[in-house]
Amino acid sequence: MNRKIALPVSFLLCSSSIASAFVDPLPTTFYSPRLAPSSAIASWRQPSKSSPSLSSRRRNNLHQLHMTDDDENNPLSRGVDSVTWLPSVYDASPSRSVFDAATTASIEEEGVTETLPLFPLGGIVYTPNSEHILNIFEPRYRQMYNDILMNGSKRFVVAMCHPSEEGRFAQVGVLFSLEELKEVSEMTADRVKYICNHRVTGRVRLHKVLNPEAWQNRDTYLKVKGTIIDDTGEVFKSDNDTDDDSSIDENISKTFLSAVKKAVAADAIEKTPEESSLAQSFSDLVELQHDLSEDVRFTRASVQSFGVAEGTDVDPNLWTSIRLWQSYAEQRLVAGQNEMQKEFQERLVEYLKKDLGDKGDGKGEEELPSAIGFQDLSPELQAELIDLQKRMTAELKPLMLEQTLSMQKILEAADHEERVALMQYFVDAERKRLQAKKTLKGMFGGAPSAVTSRESDGDDETTTAPSEEETNKSQIFADDGDAFQ
Repeated sequence: MNRKIALPVSFLLCSSSIASAFVDPLPTTFYSPRLAPSSAIASWRQPSKSSPSLSSRRRNNLHQLHMTDDDENNPLSRGVDSVTWLPSVYDASPSRSVFDAATTASIEEEGVTETLPLFPLGGIVYTPNSEHILNIFEPRYRQMYNDILMNGSKRFVVAMCHPSEEGRFAQVGVLFSLEELKEVSEMTADRVKYICNHRVTGRVRLHKVLNPEAWQNRDTYLKVKGTIIDDTGEVFKSDNDTDDDSSIDENISKTFLSAVKKAVAADAIEKTPEESSLAQSFSDLVELQHDLSEDVRFTRASVQSFGVAEGTDVDPNLWTSIRLWQSYAEQRLVAGQNEMQKEFQERLVEYLKKDLGDKGDGKGEEELPSAIGFQDLSPELQAELIDLQKRMTAELKPLMLEQTLSMQKILEAADHEERVALMQYFVDAERKRLQAKKTLKGMFGGAPSAVTSRESDGDDETTTAPSEEETNKSQIFADDGDAFQ
């Protein structure tokens, strides 16, 4: 099979709407070979149905994730078991989660739970008040969308899949509310049925899978019993609520006015000591990143828009900061992958130029191809590429799993105070990592002279205030000249 390796420029640049909160860490002048799907930056694959669980060695590795060594307070000290999971649909009695069976029984008696479609989406964690586009092509999920359109609910649950156990899902997922649907079967020769835009309007605690047999026979989608946790105020609307038929200009004005009111409300809220501590930790982290000239770092202006408030009637709030942190972790993974690919990229370009020179007509430089077959590479480069993929999987996949579990842990937190405490831990862990790096740099020369506010009682360094430009769908502001464009 002649595999193709596409060579777009800087193909790994993230397209997150909050990317402007970061200083651009990536050059844009070299070719980036597209690696095979086994690349560590991709979401983990689900195991085949013939082998519902991974080897005991890999499972043990998943149970031994640690953000910092010998840290008893580490919320991920139990690895993949640090978050809660439903039993596998392959279990003999998968109808009830052991975690909250008693709680669920009382809730069901009160009639609070709902039956909802379940759409598992690999190793991805979504957060409230974010927007996402999905391409729908599988027959069972085509049926699901037809059903939620027919019954008018226009919503379903999305939950993360267990990284090593087939048919097992996180106990806390999110509620996707369908906002826009486009039928594109004619344009795609029926390869894709719908392109759908969604908004995450809440979280859902799953209690049981109602039709576990559907996961294996794939003749329909899964359905779950769950309790919705509203995070937006938009899930449960009054029966008297009606759609606004105002003009487009009026809608834009109302949207703008709402955003201004939320921003003013956020400024007016007095922070708790825990919230203030989190905001200060983030500020210290950003200064450390700039002191060390980290490849991936927040802009200094992002400190001013780092929200810690509860609820979504103010903006920024803690959930916007959680999404910002998630994007930061993703950017670090991308930068790590790019760094590991850099040497191979240079060798590949050198090989292509030499190959074109040997085949050229001598009239000038030939343009590098946009794609090249794997079999067209020299045996040496083939071996290097295979080795690179193995090293990337070994080194980057645990980091990706760690950041995913971090987000899932925050998602399932019982309340705002617990989410603040978790964010405090993750920010502090990163700050300690960079402080250790700074200390080592000072021991061996080239250390930055600046210190964070937690390490000095002196006055902060005065900086020129950057101009502020609102980014798309976010309240993050970026420094001029060094933000993602």
